[in-house]
Amino acid sequence: MPKPITVVDPMVKPDPALEKRTRRVFTAEYKLSILQKADACKHGELGALLRREKLYSSQLAQWRRELNESGVAGLSKSAPGPKPLKTAEQKRIEQLEKENQRLRRQIEVKDGCLELQKKALKMLETLERSES
Repeated sequence: MPKPITVVDPMVKPDPALEKRTRRVFTAEYKLSILQKADACKHGELGALLRREKLYSSQLAQWRRELNESGVAGLSKSAPGPKPLKTAEQKRIEQLEKENQRLRRQIEVKDGCLELQKKALKMLETLERSES
């Protein structure tokens, strides 16, 4: 008895649960409310709070540090990581200076080649004159 023919769907449908996750962003209000809840926790309840909110104790410590250093405004950090050392304008200036230096070097090499060709031509001309 022949096997039934099965049609395979050529379209691949990715599972959204397997897609790459993005970085979570917390608002200052959320951070402040979590800090207040953490301060109100009794002995042994802090771990349950962190698990429920899917947070790490290091995040809590960082938020406390930011709150102590800069107040509520410190909790609303916009970008993760250290601040860039140079502005976009400074980077562009540096890039243009490097390009300028490269082009100057290129011109020096080309001028050197031209000088060498001139000297070779002059030598050939003097050899022709001496032969004739």
